[in-house]
Amino acid sequence: MSSGTILAIIIIYFGVLILISNLVSKKDSSNDAFFKANKNSKWYLVAFGMIGTALSGVTFISVPGEVGNPDLQFKYFQFVLGNAIGFIIIATVLLPLYYRMNLTSIYSYIEQRLGVVSYKTAATIFLISRTIGSAFRLYLVVIVLQRFVFDVYNIPFAVTVLISLALIFAYTYRGGLKTIIITDSLQTFFLVSSVFLTIIFICNSLDYNFTEAFEAIKNSNYSKIFFYEDYLKGNFVLKQILGGIFVTIAMVGLDQDLMQKNLSCKNIGEAQKNMFTFTGIFVVINIFFLSVGALLYLYAEKNGIAVPMVDGVKRTDLLFPEIAFNYLNIVPAVVFLLGLTAATFATTDSALTALTTSFCVDFLGMDKENGNVNSNSNIKSQEEIEIRNKKLVRTRHLVHVGFSVLMFLVIIIFNSLNDKSVVTMIFKVASYTYGPLLGLYAFGLFMKSKTVHDKLVPFICVISPLVCFLIAKNSAALFGDYVIDNELIIVNGLITFIGLLIISKPATSQTKF
Repeated sequence: MSSGTILAIIIIYFGVLILISNLVSKKDSSNDAFFKANKNSKWYLVAFGMIGTALSGVTFISVPGEVGNPDLQFKYFQFVLGNAIGFIIIATVLLPLYYRMNLTSIYSYIEQRLGVVSYKTAATIFLISRTIGSAFRLYLVVIVLQRFVFDVYNIPFAVTVLISLALIFAYTYRGGLKTIIITDSLQTFFLVSSVFLTIIFICNSLDYNFTEAFEAIKNSNYSKIFFYEDYLKGNFVLKQILGGIFVTIAMVGLDQDLMQKNLSCKNIGEAQKNMFTFTGIFVVINIFFLSVGALLYLYAEKNGIAVPMVDGVKRTDLLFPEIAFNYLNIVPAVVFLLGLTAATFATTDSALTALTTSFCVDFLGMDKENGNVNSNSNIKSQEEIEIRNKKLVRTRHLVHVGFSVLMFLVIIIFNSLNDKSVVTMIFKVASYTYGPLLGLYAFGLFMKSKTVHDKLVPFICVISPLVCFLIAKNSAALFGDYVIDNELIIVNGLITFIGLLIISKPATSQTKF
């Protein structure tokens, strides 16, 4: 497929998203619609749209690409099983708490439980974590677009990143969450359709029917799921499942992004239906992604296709686009492009909205100001109320621009440093950045009789990742060849928890929530 065709499809795709955004935001572009979708989202739309947000381009490209590694294969499914358990814990423990407190930002819980400084620390951790994680995910699709489209026109990588972020900004800055609920459902449709259609196209190319494809994958060197031979290695089954549980609790349950969508449902019952439905779909769709990976390597073997190289380094992330664009016909290429675009931009648009919400609510107190304006407690005339509301919306727009610029800078830095699979980097970084959140919420939920010396909390949340880094760096020497993998987030959360215990004090009646 030519670069011009790819570019035309992308332009049409974003034209549709921008049209939807304009239709939605024309009805209501208020902060309440941006932050909470007016608490009126349909649970089935949220559940379906969350698939695209949770999977992202990382699942779409990196997960199939890693199947070719003999030490990985279907190892990722161990992690997915842990994810599923984590989602159930979120639905039954965290969501009821958030709904009971009627939160806009989930970090407001920390404010009531531990104090203002702890609250700002938790929100800051989220802003850093989600900015880095979302930038990594967007980076993945940008390098594909750069390689197959923009290099042809001699457009620099930095310009490609700017164009991508500008397109996302164009359809999110006005409608926010209310727009995202609808656009993410559309993007998830493209994502799910592309997975199934890709399997069909590759099977046809290999002359497999469904049964033959299943047998070929099962008998290949790519389909081992459970690794239980050596507990010292990072791929050991218990490590992966435990890591999956706690990474999910931290990256989903303690993350404003996906929780913001859950909190836009009418009530806790609908939010839980959303989470349980989402969990089932999530597990099934990941099985198909891993199957796509095995089929890609079988196809590459049959046709003598090598894993693409970038600067002398093998990039398994690029195997899927290499085959889709250069070896399959036009229809599979279009399907792949729509799936990849949908997966990655569904994650980034949601993240930008969540980052804007968190900063506006947690640092600017915009939900409180909005309430004061609407209650007319401080402002006398309707004209003054409208002026104040417009000022708040303009401030929100500036924050949205600010996070777009910040994400751009992170991607540029990451591009100059990274030489590994993006999926590996995302979960490694998450283990460091989300661990303190895990510790903060665990302390708040399980130590009801204690609170903390609030001003000391930031120091604990900085020290914990540093200690974890030293442990991970020297784990083989310290623990007899034991390699720490995804369970590092548990260690990080535990160190934070212990640190909070050290600086704890008896709780008062106001801090026993």
